[in-house]
Amino acid sequence: MVTPTVSAHAYPWDVLDDPAFPDRVRDAGLDAVTLALSYHSTRAATPLHPQRRFVDARHFALYRPVDHRAWSGRRLVPSRADWAPGPDPGGAAVEALAAAGIPVNAWLVLAHNSRLGTLHPRLAVTNCFGEPYPYALCPAQPEVREYCATLAAEALRGLTPGAVRGVSLESAGQLGAVHLGCHEKTDGAYPAAALRALSVCCCAACRARWRAAGLDPGEAVALLRRSATAADGPPVPDAPGSVLLAARHTAADELRGQVLAAVRETLPGVPVTLHAHPDPWATGPSPGLTARAAEDVDALLVPCWPTGPGSASLVEAAARHGLPVDAYVTAQPPADPERLPAHVRGLRAAGASRLSLYHLGLLPPPRLPLLARLAKEFRS
Repeated sequence: MVTPTVSAHAYPWDVLDDPAFPDRVRDAGLDAVTLALSYHSTRAATPLHPQRRFVDARHFALYRPVDHRAWSGRRLVPSRADWAPGPDPGGAAVEALAAAGIPVNAWLVLAHNSRLGTLHPRLAVTNCFGEPYPYALCPAQPEVREYCATLAAEALRGLTPGAVRGVSLESAGQLGAVHLGCHEKTDGAYPAAALRALSVCCCAACRARWRAAGLDPGEAVALLRRSATAADGPPVPDAPGSVLLAARHTAADELRGQVLAAVRETLPGVPVTLHAHPDPWATGPSPGLTARAAEDVDALLVPCWPTGPGSASLVEAAARHGLPVDAYVTAQPPADPERLPAHVRGLRAAGASRLSLYHLGLLPPPRLPLLARLAKEFRS
């Protein structure tokens, strides 16, 4: 039987200037910390930190030095995080954890970037009404794939040898109509089929792929609009839908391939976990699994925040690909702490061999002992 691994997510600002952080990791019985080295905009609470209570990360940032030699001549260039301490907050946090004997998984957010999508809307996912989603860079765009590969290499370059034991890739594919952030006011507005149609990217690069596959882009857009506006939300028909999905998956495969090549050149032999969803139509931080994805990576992380039976079903579906499955669980409110122990036991029974807990910096103090309880339950 595979020994279960338990880790928890954190941001660099959670680690830096907090001498008690390593003790919290040990008290929770964690095997590793999954540390963000590139991350989208957020306003984060820091209830456990001795010096601050909020961090306003105003835009996507690379939490490593932005070496302009690596980005010379490019339009898509990440910004540095001037709200985080020091010139290399990610590297400093990795070093602090390494000095405390705590392994690190490097958490890389790739195509989710509101700043660059706003500056370059033609490179963003665009729906069938011509509306760009500025938070979502489209993997069908060659510039986007090159940007993500360079971002991954620069996030990992020059880190303490041996400190990073794994790499976790988030948004290594297409994001869609639903975006958690910016005071989201879209819940319940559209049925599931309409959201699927509104999540199909119709940018110039995607339309070119449809045309090459024999699908008329104008007809496809008209079909998507009908699906997005019908009261009962009819699904996209199978025949054009298969072309649309194949184009999306091909772009995701290309993006992932370039990113993995960069990761493996920078950190040879380090295992890579892919944030993914068994539903091939899924978009977002955990995009739908493609036919090739499981062949390319070492483990799959699936979103298991809901405590109902659906999360166990996702684990079961992911486990059929023959890779270790990492169940991603939040201990944050409003998750019910009384239901979470049974939830993680159910995920383990469903086939998860790893547990990723959210979040070592955001968790309110009364919930901190819950991490240790969940780690114990998962291992039992």
